[in-house]
Amino acid sequence: MASRTWLITGANSGFGRHLSEQLLSRGDRVVGTFRAPGSVDELSARWPDAFRPARLDLTDPAGITAVVDAAWAALGRIDVVVSNAGYGLMGAAEELTDDQVVHQIATNLTGSIRLIRAALPHLRRQGGGRILQLSSVGGQAAWPGGSLYHATKWGVEGFADALAGEVAPFGIGVTIVEPGSARTNFRYGGSVLAERIEAYDGTPAAGIRRILTERTTEGIGDPALMATAMIASVDRDPAPRRLVLGSDAYQAIEQALTARLEDLHTQREPARATDAPPEGVTISGPADLDA
Repeated sequence: MASRTWLITGANSGFGRHLSEQLLSRGDRVVGTFRAPGSVDELSARWPDAFRPARLDLTDPAGITAVVDAAWAALGRIDVVVSNAGYGLMGAAEELTDDQVVHQIATNLTGSIRLIRAALPHLRRQGGGRILQLSSVGGQAAWPGGSLYHATKWGVEGFADALAGEVAPFGIGVTIVEPGSARTNFRYGGSVLAERIEAYDGTPAAGIRRILTERTTEGIGDPALMATAMIASVDRDPAPRRLVLGSDAYQAIEQALTARLEDLHTQREPARATDAPPEGVTISGPADLDA
């Protein structure tokens, strides 16, 4: 198989680190972004010719464009863009500060959108490529105590789902990756816990606070195996729209979708009851957008 060139955000830790190491070990080239100085020095030392580090803060729009443009200018072609960087903001919605809300959205949602939009002109000009957008089981299911994190993941899934149809004519595939809990630093190093409001003690929203403070649980998923599955998905044609990783993710998503369908089915007739009566005029609805 011919080697590929990848752009991976958050290459310094978690899935980004596992992806980078596996890809570099097999002979691919990687442009890996990071925030903390020194966090990718080992990758640069081990693969000086194949790894290109790029410091990037996803809340910096000009920085995103500069990094993406520089990567294409230096390497000529990038086959796969992995929008991976992000973090979890946990706590009841009322416990969050306005600044925390803004930063979470700017990083996980707006930053991902800006990264992909910056890459699209390059991908179109080169005749195609692949985009992997990291979401989460939390992009299909939601739990108390993670409202803003879920908002970003549900948002980015909607963006990527629609994007896939927009860019398919240009040979660009889009895959939304939905991992469950994994043994990375996300839970105890990559998550921010909001200040406690006592009124929420003993409520469902307090569950995530207990997990993050007691540190007695770990994820079920193997991040190295999950990274391997992400890499393998790039060989599939057409691109899979979603890639569920981990038995816990599969179970939670299945339960969430089943519950939503059951609720939807109870509303079939009430929904029809709100239609305007026919008057000989063609009515346009969401289904017409697929025509």
